[in-house]
Amino acid sequence: MLMVNYHNKVFRTIENSPTGETNTETEFHYKQIGNIVFAEYYGGNIKYGHLIGLVSEYGTIEMSYHQVNIRGEMMTGKCESIPEIMANGKVRLHESWEWTCADFSKGKSIVEEK
Repeated sequence: MLMVNYHNKVFRTIENSPTGETNTETEFHYKQIGNIVFAEYYGGNIKYGHLIGLVSEYGTIEMSYHQVNIRGEMMTGKCESIPEIMANGKVRLHESWEWTCADFSKGKSIVEEK
């Protein structure tokens, strides 16, 4: 069992699918209370966003998110994030996401702890 605590961790996107909006300038500031994780994020194509999710006993996060992009559009989606502990002890999240608006496309992204 992988015990991951996301409280006060900061992540940056390192890879994303073409229909995704986050990029290497997007920064996620995570907090965690019990098995509830939440974050605010901004930068790059994102003016401001929030996510909220539940962390499993294995560290996997099932989340929903909403954000306002630089075009002033409200975008919503859902995501599953699977943690990997890197050699340096920091966390990398492998994410499978899906828009719940606009074109309803799906994609994959990777974010890493700063």
